[in-house]
Amino acid sequence: MARSLHIAAIGPLVVRMSGRQDRGVTQTEQPSTTSPVAPRVHPAWWVALVAFLVLIGAAGFRATPGVLIDPLHDEFGWSRGSISFAVSVNLLLYGFTAPFATALMERYGIRRVVCGALVLISTGSGLTVWMDSQWQLVLCWGVLVGLGAGSMALAFSATIAGRWFVARRGLVTGVLTAGGAAGNLVFLPVVGLLVEGPGWRAAAVAVSLCALAVVPLVIWLLRDRPEDLGVRPYGAGDDYVTPPEAPPGAARRAVGALVSAARTRVFWLLAASFAICGASTNGLIGTHFVPGAHEHGMPVPVAASLLALIGVFDLIGTVFSGWLTDRYDPRRLLAVYYALRGLSLLFLPALFADSVHPSMLFFVIFYGLDWVATVPPTIALCREHFGEEGGVVFGWVLASHQLGAAVVAFGAGLIRDVTGSYDLAWTSAGVLCAVAAVSVMLVGGRGGKNLLRAEPSSS
Repeated sequence: MARSLHIAAIGPLVVRMSGRQDRGVTQTEQPSTTSPVAPRVHPAWWVALVAFLVLIGAAGFRATPGVLIDPLHDEFGWSRGSISFAVSVNLLLYGFTAPFATALMERYGIRRVVCGALVLISTGSGLTVWMDSQWQLVLCWGVLVGLGAGSMALAFSATIAGRWFVARRGLVTGVLTAGGAAGNLVFLPVVGLLVEGPGWRAAAVAVSLCALAVVPLVIWLLRDRPEDLGVRPYGAGDDYVTPPEAPPGAARRAVGALVSAARTRVFWLLAASFAICGASTNGLIGTHFVPGAHEHGMPVPVAASLLALIGVFDLIGTVFSGWLTDRYDPRRLLAVYYALRGLSLLFLPALFADSVHPSMLFFVIFYGLDWVATVPPTIALCREHFGEEGGVVFGWVLASHQLGAAVVAFGAGLIRDVTGSYDLAWTSAGVLCAVAAVSVMLVGGRGGKNLLRAEPSSS
Protein backbone atom coordinates (compact mmCIF):
# COMPACT_ATOMS: atom_id res chain seq x y z
CA MET A 1 0.00 0.00 0.00
CA ALA A 2 2.78 2.44 0.89
CA ARG A 3 4.45 1.74 -2.39
CA SER A 4 1.22 2.35 -4.31
CA LEU A 5 0.64 5.64 -2.52
CA HIS A 6 4.21 6.70 -3.33
CA ILE A 7 3.66 5.97 -7.01
CA ALA A 8 0.40 7.93 -6.98
CA ALA A 9 2.10 10.87 -5.30
CA ILE A 10 4.89 11.29 -7.84
CA GLY A 11 2.47 10.97 -10.75
CA PRO A 12 3.20 9.81 -14.29
CA LEU A 13 6.77 9.05 -15.15
CA VAL A 14 8.03 9.95 -18.60
CA VAL A 15 9.98 6.98 -19.83
CA ARG A 16 10.74 7.82 -23.43
CA MET A 17 10.46 10.61 -25.98
CA SER A 18 9.00 9.38 -29.24
CA GLY A 19 6.26 10.16 -31.69
CA ARG A 20 3.84 8.13 -29.51
CA GLN A 21 1.91 9.27 -26.47
CA ASP A 22 3.86 9.12 -23.20
CA ARG A 23 3.00 6.19 -20.97
CA GLY A 24 2.30 6.80 -17.26
CA VAL A 25 2.64 4.50 -14.24
CA THR A 26 -0.66 4.05 -12.41
CA GLN A 27 -1.42 2.75 -8.94
CA THR A 28 -2.04 -0.77 -10.22
CA GLU A 29 1.08 -0.94 -12.40
CA GLN A 30 4.43 -2.07 -11.08
CA PRO A 31 7.43 -0.18 -12.42
CA SER A 32 9.54 -2.28 -14.75
CA THR A 33 12.90 -3.27 -13.35
CA THR A 34 14.37 -2.79 -16.82
CA SER A 35 13.21 0.83 -17.26
CA PRO A 36 15.99 3.07 -18.59
CA VAL A 37 17.71 5.17 -15.97
CA ALA A 38 17.86 8.88 -16.73
CA PRO A 39 21.43 10.05 -17.35
CA ARG A 40 22.99 11.95 -14.50
CA VAL A 41 24.14 14.62 -16.97
CA HIS A 42 21.62 15.75 -19.58
CA PRO A 43 22.95 15.13 -23.13
CA ALA A 44 22.44 18.82 -23.90
CA TRP A 45 25.47 19.63 -21.77
CA TRP A 46 27.68 17.22 -23.74
CA VAL A 47 26.49 18.78 -27.00
CA ALA A 48 27.25 22.22 -25.60
CA LEU A 49 30.73 21.05 -24.60
CA VAL A 50 31.47 19.75 -28.10
CA ALA A 51 30.12 22.97 -29.62
CA PHE A 52 32.39 24.94 -27.29
CA LEU A 53 35.43 22.95 -28.45
CA VAL A 54 34.40 23.43 -32.08
CA LEU A 55 34.23 27.18 -31.60
CA ILE A 56 37.67 27.16 -30.00
CA GLY A 57 39.07 25.40 -33.07
CA ALA A 58 37.26 27.74 -35.45
CA ALA A 59 38.58 30.76 -33.58
CA GLY A 60 42.19 29.69 -34.13
CA PHE A 61 42.73 31.21 -37.54
CA ARG A 62 40.42 34.16 -36.85
CA ALA A 63 42.76 35.03 -33.99
CA THR A 64 45.83 34.95 -36.24
CA PRO A 65 45.56 37.93 -38.69
CA GLY A 66 46.62 40.64 -36.28
CA VAL A 67 49.78 38.73 -35.41
CA LEU A 68 50.71 38.21 -39.08
CA ILE A 69 50.28 41.75 -40.43
CA ASP A 70 53.82 42.88 -39.61
CA PRO A 71 55.54 39.61 -40.70
CA LEU A 72 53.73 39.67 -44.06
CA HIS A 73 54.57 43.35 -44.48
CA ASP A 74 58.24 42.67 -43.74
CA GLU A 75 58.56 39.62 -46.02
CA PHE A 76 56.52 40.66 -49.06
CA GLY A 77 56.55 44.45 -48.77
CA TRP A 78 52.76 44.61 -48.95
CA SER A 79 51.16 47.67 -47.36
CA ARG A 80 49.19 47.24 -44.16
CA GLY A 81 46.13 48.49 -45.99
CA SER A 82 46.35 45.72 -48.61
CA ILE A 83 46.91 43.06 -45.95
CA SER A 84 43.99 44.48 -44.01
CA PHE A 85 41.87 44.17 -47.17
CA ALA A 86 42.26 40.38 -47.00
CA VAL A 87 41.20 40.52 -43.37
CA SER A 88 38.18 42.59 -44.44
CA VAL A 89 37.14 39.97 -46.99
CA ASN A 90 37.48 37.33 -44.29
CA LEU A 91 35.31 39.28 -41.85
CA LEU A 92 32.75 40.18 -44.52
CA LEU A 93 32.27 36.59 -45.69
CA TYR A 94 32.27 35.44 -42.08
CA GLY A 95 29.28 37.67 -41.49
CA PHE A 96 27.28 37.12 -44.67
CA THR A 97 27.73 33.36 -44.62
CA ALA A 98 26.19 33.12 -41.17
CA PRO A 99 22.49 33.60 -42.09
CA PHE A 100 22.68 30.92 -44.79
CA ALA A 101 24.69 28.60 -42.56
CA THR A 102 21.98 28.84 -39.91
CA ALA A 103 19.31 27.91 -42.44
CA LEU A 104 21.50 25.10 -43.84
CA MET A 105 21.95 23.68 -40.35
CA GLU A 106 18.17 23.60 -40.05
CA ARG A 107 17.86 21.76 -43.34
CA TYR A 108 20.91 19.49 -43.61
CA GLY A 109 22.07 19.11 -40.03
CA ILE A 110 24.62 20.74 -37.80
CA ARG A 111 27.25 18.02 -38.10
CA ARG A 112 27.53 18.20 -41.89
CA VAL A 113 27.78 21.96 -41.99
CA VAL A 114 30.29 22.17 -39.14
CA CYS A 115 32.55 19.45 -40.55
CA GLY A 116 32.62 21.14 -43.95
CA ALA A 117 33.40 24.48 -42.32
CA LEU A 118 36.32 23.11 -40.33
CA VAL A 119 37.80 21.56 -43.46
CA LEU A 120 37.54 24.91 -45.26
CA ILE A 121 39.35 26.68 -42.43
CA SER A 122 42.07 24.05 -42.37
CA THR A 123 42.51 24.21 -46.14
CA GLY A 124 42.64 27.99 -46.30
CA SER A 125 45.12 28.24 -43.45
CA GLY A 126 47.37 25.52 -44.84
CA LEU A 127 47.49 26.91 -48.38
CA THR A 128 48.82 30.27 -47.21
CA VAL A 129 52.20 28.60 -46.71
CA TRP A 130 52.78 28.62 -50.50
CA MET A 131 51.37 32.07 -51.35
CA ASP A 132 53.58 34.70 -52.98
CA SER A 133 51.08 37.33 -54.15
CA GLN A 134 48.28 39.37 -52.63
CA TRP A 135 45.43 37.71 -54.55
CA GLN A 136 46.41 34.38 -53.00
CA LEU A 137 46.24 35.97 -49.55
CA VAL A 138 42.73 37.21 -50.34
CA LEU A 139 41.68 33.79 -51.68
CA CYS A 140 43.08 31.68 -48.82
CA TRP A 141 42.94 34.02 -45.85
CA GLY A 142 39.90 35.96 -47.02
CA VAL A 143 37.59 33.66 -48.99
CA LEU A 144 38.21 30.09 -47.79
CA VAL A 145 38.72 30.87 -44.12
CA GLY A 146 35.98 33.51 -44.20
CA LEU A 147 33.42 31.04 -45.58
CA GLY A 148 34.46 28.35 -43.11
CA ALA A 149 34.46 30.64 -40.09
CA GLY A 150 31.12 32.15 -41.11
CA SER A 151 29.53 28.71 -41.10
CA MET A 152 30.39 28.42 -37.41
CA ALA A 153 29.71 31.99 -36.44
CA LEU A 154 27.79 33.20 -33.41
CA ALA A 155 24.59 32.03 -35.11
CA PHE A 156 25.89 28.49 -34.50
CA SER A 157 25.86 29.26 -30.79
CA ALA A 158 22.30 30.52 -31.06
CA THR A 159 21.22 27.35 -32.92
CA ILE A 160 22.71 25.01 -30.32
CA ALA A 161 21.26 27.00 -27.41
CA GLY A 162 17.87 27.29 -29.08
CA ARG A 163 17.53 23.59 -29.93
CA TRP A 164 19.00 21.96 -26.85
CA PHE A 165 18.05 24.32 -24.00
CA VAL A 166 14.88 25.83 -22.63
CA ALA A 167 16.25 26.64 -19.19
CA ARG A 168 19.68 28.31 -18.92
CA ARG A 169 19.52 29.35 -22.57
CA GLY A 170 21.09 32.76 -21.96
CA LEU A 171 23.87 31.25 -19.88
CA VAL A 172 24.66 28.62 -22.54
CA THR A 173 24.65 31.28 -25.25
CA GLY A 174 27.21 33.22 -23.24
CA VAL A 175 29.39 30.14 -22.70
CA LEU A 176 29.35 29.17 -26.38
CA THR A 177 30.00 32.73 -27.48
CA ALA A 178 33.01 32.74 -25.19
CA GLY A 179 34.41 29.78 -27.15
CA GLY A 180 35.89 32.27 -29.58
CA ALA A 181 37.56 34.05 -26.71
CA ALA A 182 38.96 30.77 -25.47
CA GLY A 183 40.34 30.21 -28.97
CA ASN A 184 42.21 33.50 -28.66
CA LEU A 185 43.57 32.35 -25.30
CA VAL A 186 44.79 29.04 -26.72
CA PHE A 187 46.20 30.20 -30.06
CA LEU A 188 47.43 33.78 -29.80
CA PRO A 189 50.40 33.26 -27.46
CA VAL A 190 51.44 30.18 -29.43
CA VAL A 191 51.07 31.97 -32.77
CA GLY A 192 53.08 34.91 -31.46
CA LEU A 193 55.91 32.63 -30.37
CA LEU A 194 55.87 30.74 -33.67
CA VAL A 195 56.00 34.00 -35.64
CA GLU A 196 59.02 35.16 -33.63
CA GLY A 197 60.67 31.72 -33.93
CA PRO A 198 60.11 29.43 -36.95
CA GLY A 199 58.07 32.10 -38.73
CA TRP A 200 54.50 32.85 -39.77
CA ARG A 201 54.28 29.74 -41.99
CA ALA A 202 54.72 27.47 -38.98
CA ALA A 203 51.91 29.37 -37.26
CA ALA A 204 49.59 28.90 -40.25
CA VAL A 205 50.29 25.15 -40.39
CA ALA A 206 49.68 24.78 -36.64
CA VAL A 207 46.28 26.45 -36.88
CA SER A 208 45.38 24.35 -39.93
CA LEU A 209 46.11 21.10 -38.10
CA CYS A 210 44.21 22.19 -34.99
CA ALA A 211 41.08 23.04 -36.97
CA LEU A 212 41.23 19.69 -38.78
CA ALA A 213 41.69 17.78 -35.52
CA VAL A 214 38.25 18.88 -34.31
CA VAL A 215 36.42 17.12 -37.18
CA PRO A 216 36.45 13.57 -35.68
CA LEU A 217 35.09 14.92 -32.41
CA VAL A 218 32.17 16.54 -34.24
CA ILE A 219 31.35 13.32 -36.10
CA TRP A 220 31.48 11.29 -32.90
CA LEU A 221 29.60 13.42 -30.39
CA LEU A 222 27.66 16.29 -31.95
CA ARG A 223 23.94 15.65 -32.59
CA ASP A 224 21.49 17.86 -34.40
CA ARG A 225 18.47 17.71 -32.09
CA PRO A 226 17.50 16.30 -28.66
CA GLU A 227 14.99 14.02 -30.39
CA ASP A 228 17.90 12.20 -32.04
CA LEU A 229 18.73 10.85 -28.57
CA GLY A 230 15.14 10.40 -27.44
CA VAL A 231 15.18 13.27 -24.92
CA ARG A 232 13.64 16.70 -24.49
CA PRO A 233 15.72 19.90 -24.47
CA TYR A 234 17.21 20.72 -21.10
CA GLY A 235 14.56 22.34 -18.91
CA ALA A 236 11.61 21.47 -21.19
CA GLY A 237 8.40 20.45 -19.41
CA ASP A 238 5.85 17.77 -20.21
CA ASP A 239 4.00 20.19 -22.48
CA TYR A 240 7.02 20.60 -24.76
CA VAL A 241 6.21 20.09 -28.45
CA THR A 242 8.96 19.24 -30.91
CA PRO A 243 9.27 22.06 -33.50
CA PRO A 244 8.54 20.99 -37.08
CA GLU A 245 11.47 20.37 -39.40
CA ALA A 246 12.52 23.24 -41.59
CA PRO A 247 10.90 23.24 -45.03
CA PRO A 248 12.99 23.00 -48.22
CA GLY A 249 14.67 26.16 -49.47
CA ALA A 250 17.23 27.14 -46.84
CA ALA A 251 18.56 30.10 -48.82
CA ARG A 252 15.05 31.29 -49.63
CA ARG A 253 14.16 31.13 -45.95
CA ALA A 254 17.21 33.19 -44.99
CA VAL A 255 16.42 35.86 -47.57
CA GLY A 256 12.74 35.84 -46.61
CA ALA A 257 13.60 36.40 -42.96
CA LEU A 258 15.80 39.35 -43.97
CA VAL A 259 13.09 40.90 -46.14
CA SER A 260 10.51 40.61 -43.36
CA ALA A 261 12.85 41.84 -40.62
CA ALA A 262 14.10 44.76 -42.73
CA ARG A 263 10.60 46.25 -42.64
CA THR A 264 10.96 46.88 -38.91
CA ARG A 265 12.81 49.62 -37.07
CA VAL A 266 14.02 47.13 -34.46
CA PHE A 267 16.07 45.21 -37.02
CA TRP A 268 17.91 48.30 -38.23
CA LEU A 269 18.63 49.49 -34.71
CA LEU A 270 20.05 46.10 -33.76
CA ALA A 271 21.98 45.83 -37.03
CA ALA A 272 23.50 49.31 -36.68
CA SER A 273 24.53 48.83 -33.06
CA PHE A 274 25.97 45.38 -33.77
CA ALA A 275 27.92 46.77 -36.74
CA ILE A 276 29.58 49.17 -34.31
CA CYS A 277 30.21 46.23 -31.99
CA GLY A 278 32.06 44.42 -34.78
CA ALA A 279 33.94 47.56 -35.76
CA SER A 280 35.24 48.09 -32.23
CA THR A 281 36.17 44.43 -31.56
CA ASN A 282 37.07 42.13 -34.47
CA GLY A 283 37.72 44.94 -36.92
CA LEU A 284 39.82 47.22 -34.75
CA ILE A 285 41.21 45.58 -31.61
CA GLY A 286 41.22 42.02 -32.96
CA THR A 287 43.03 43.02 -36.16
CA HIS A 288 45.17 46.01 -35.22
CA PHE A 289 45.92 45.84 -31.50
CA VAL A 290 49.09 43.78 -31.96
CA PRO A 291 50.63 45.95 -34.74
CA GLY A 292 49.43 49.06 -32.88
CA ALA A 293 51.26 47.99 -29.74
CA HIS A 294 54.29 46.82 -31.72
CA GLU A 295 54.75 50.24 -33.32
CA HIS A 296 55.24 51.62 -29.80
CA GLY A 297 58.07 49.14 -29.18
CA MET A 298 56.18 46.27 -27.57
CA PRO A 299 57.40 42.81 -28.73
CA VAL A 300 54.89 40.85 -30.85
CA PRO A 301 54.62 37.87 -28.42
CA VAL A 302 53.89 40.25 -25.53
CA ALA A 303 51.23 42.13 -27.51
CA ALA A 304 49.70 38.83 -28.66
CA SER A 305 49.59 37.64 -25.06
CA LEU A 306 47.73 40.80 -24.06
CA LEU A 307 45.21 40.15 -26.82
CA ALA A 308 44.88 36.60 -25.54
CA LEU A 309 44.35 37.96 -22.04
CA ILE A 310 41.44 39.95 -23.44
CA GLY A 311 40.11 36.55 -24.46
CA VAL A 312 40.39 35.25 -20.90
CA PHE A 313 38.24 38.02 -19.51
CA ASP A 314 35.98 37.85 -22.55
CA LEU A 315 35.20 34.29 -21.47
CA ILE A 316 34.23 35.52 -18.00
CA GLY A 317 32.36 38.59 -19.19
CA THR A 318 30.30 36.80 -21.82
CA VAL A 319 29.20 34.02 -19.49
CA PHE A 320 28.25 36.60 -16.88
CA SER A 321 26.40 38.60 -19.53
CA GLY A 322 24.40 35.50 -20.42
CA TRP A 323 23.45 35.12 -16.76
CA LEU A 324 22.44 38.80 -16.61
CA THR A 325 20.41 38.48 -19.81
CA ASP A 326 18.21 35.86 -18.14
CA ARG A 327 17.39 38.41 -15.42
CA TYR A 328 17.55 41.98 -16.72
CA ASP A 329 16.39 44.11 -19.65
CA PRO A 330 18.81 43.35 -22.52
CA ARG A 331 18.47 46.89 -23.89
CA ARG A 332 19.86 48.43 -20.73
CA LEU A 333 22.66 45.88 -20.60
CA LEU A 334 23.67 46.73 -24.17
CA ALA A 335 23.59 50.47 -23.50
CA VAL A 336 25.95 50.06 -20.54
CA TYR A 337 28.28 47.75 -22.48
CA TYR A 338 28.63 50.11 -25.45
CA ALA A 339 29.03 53.25 -23.35
CA LEU A 340 31.82 51.77 -21.24
CA ARG A 341 33.56 50.30 -24.28
CA GLY A 342 33.58 53.65 -26.05
CA LEU A 343 35.02 55.37 -22.99
CA SER A 344 37.86 52.86 -22.75
CA LEU A 345 38.77 53.32 -26.44
CA LEU A 346 39.15 57.07 -25.97
CA PHE A 347 41.86 56.40 -23.35
CA LEU A 348 43.69 53.69 -25.33
CA PRO A 349 46.12 55.88 -27.38
CA ALA A 350 47.69 57.16 -24.18
CA LEU A 351 48.22 53.65 -22.81
CA PHE A 352 50.57 52.18 -25.42
CA ALA A 353 54.20 51.75 -24.38
CA ASP A 354 57.17 49.47 -25.03
CA SER A 355 56.29 47.34 -22.00
CA VAL A 356 53.24 46.28 -20.03
CA HIS A 357 52.16 48.61 -17.24
CA PRO A 358 49.19 48.62 -14.81
CA SER A 359 47.05 51.01 -16.87
CA MET A 360 47.32 48.81 -19.95
CA LEU A 361 46.49 45.73 -17.89
CA PHE A 362 43.40 47.51 -16.57
CA PHE A 363 42.33 48.28 -20.16
CA VAL A 364 42.89 44.67 -21.23
CA ILE A 365 40.83 43.31 -18.33
CA PHE A 366 38.05 45.85 -18.80
CA TYR A 367 37.87 45.47 -22.57
CA GLY A 368 37.92 41.71 -22.27
CA LEU A 369 34.92 41.69 -19.94
CA ASP A 370 33.05 43.85 -22.45
CA TRP A 371 34.28 42.24 -25.69
CA VAL A 372 31.32 40.09 -26.80
CA ALA A 373 29.16 40.58 -23.73
CA THR A 374 26.83 42.22 -26.25
CA VAL A 375 25.96 38.90 -27.89
CA PRO A 376 23.58 37.25 -25.36
CA PRO A 377 21.34 40.34 -25.00
CA THR A 378 21.32 40.90 -28.76
CA ILE A 379 20.25 37.30 -29.37
CA ALA A 380 17.60 37.69 -26.69
CA LEU A 381 16.18 40.76 -28.42
CA CYS A 382 16.10 38.92 -31.77
CA ARG A 383 14.18 36.04 -30.21
CA GLU A 384 11.84 38.42 -28.40
CA HIS A 385 10.90 40.46 -31.45
CA PHE A 386 11.16 37.90 -34.28
CA GLY A 387 9.98 34.67 -32.65
CA GLU A 388 10.93 31.38 -34.30
CA GLU A 389 12.83 33.25 -37.01
CA GLY A 390 14.96 34.94 -34.36
CA GLY A 391 17.94 32.66 -35.02
CA VAL A 392 17.96 33.42 -38.74
CA VAL A 393 17.39 37.13 -38.12
CA PHE A 394 20.31 37.14 -35.69
CA GLY A 395 22.39 35.68 -38.50
CA TRP A 396 21.70 38.84 -40.52
CA VAL A 397 22.35 41.05 -37.50
CA LEU A 398 25.65 39.18 -37.18
CA ALA A 399 26.30 39.95 -40.86
CA SER A 400 26.07 43.64 -40.00
CA HIS A 401 28.53 43.00 -37.14
CA GLN A 402 31.05 41.63 -39.60
CA LEU A 403 30.32 44.34 -42.15
CA GLY A 404 31.28 46.90 -39.54
CA ALA A 405 34.33 44.83 -38.65
CA ALA A 406 35.39 44.56 -42.31
CA VAL A 407 35.08 48.30 -42.95
CA VAL A 408 37.11 49.23 -39.88
CA ALA A 409 39.72 46.50 -40.38
CA PHE A 410 40.48 47.95 -43.81
CA GLY A 411 39.96 51.57 -42.76
CA ALA A 412 42.26 51.35 -39.76
CA GLY A 413 44.99 49.91 -41.97
CA LEU A 414 44.59 52.84 -44.35
CA ILE A 415 44.66 55.30 -41.45
CA ARG A 416 47.95 53.75 -40.32
CA ASP A 417 49.44 54.00 -43.83
CA VAL A 418 48.33 57.62 -44.34
CA THR A 419 48.86 59.14 -40.88
CA GLY A 420 51.57 56.84 -39.54
CA SER A 421 49.50 56.17 -36.42
CA TYR A 422 46.36 54.33 -35.28
CA ASP A 423 45.26 57.13 -32.92
CA LEU A 424 42.44 58.39 -35.15
CA ALA A 425 41.09 54.85 -35.49
CA TRP A 426 40.91 54.30 -31.71
CA THR A 427 39.14 57.58 -30.97
CA SER A 428 36.68 57.29 -33.89
CA ALA A 429 35.61 53.85 -32.66
CA GLY A 430 35.04 55.27 -29.19
CA VAL A 431 32.63 57.86 -30.57
CA LEU A 432 30.77 55.20 -32.56
CA CYS A 433 30.24 53.15 -29.41
CA ALA A 434 28.43 56.12 -27.85
CA VAL A 435 26.10 56.13 -30.87
CA ALA A 436 25.42 52.41 -30.36
CA ALA A 437 24.56 52.99 -26.69
CA VAL A 438 21.85 55.44 -27.71
CA SER A 439 20.56 53.24 -30.54
CA VAL A 440 19.84 50.17 -28.42
CA MET A 441 17.70 52.16 -26.01
CA LEU A 442 15.32 52.90 -28.91
CA VAL A 443 14.55 49.17 -29.30
CA GLY A 444 11.26 48.06 -27.75
CA GLY A 445 11.47 46.45 -24.32
CA ARG A 446 10.49 43.02 -23.04
CA GLY A 447 7.07 41.81 -24.01
CA GLY A 448 7.38 43.15 -27.55
CA LYS A 449 5.31 41.40 -30.19
CA ASN A 450 6.66 39.04 -32.82
CA LEU A 451 7.42 41.53 -35.56
CA LEU A 452 7.61 38.93 -38.33
CA ARG A 453 4.04 37.89 -37.67
CA ALA A 454 2.42 41.09 -36.43
CA GLU A 455 0.53 43.46 -38.66
CA PRO A 456 2.45 46.60 -39.63
CA SER A 457 1.97 49.50 -37.26
CA SER A 458 -0.32 52.25 -38.41
CA SER A 459 2.39 54.72 -37.52
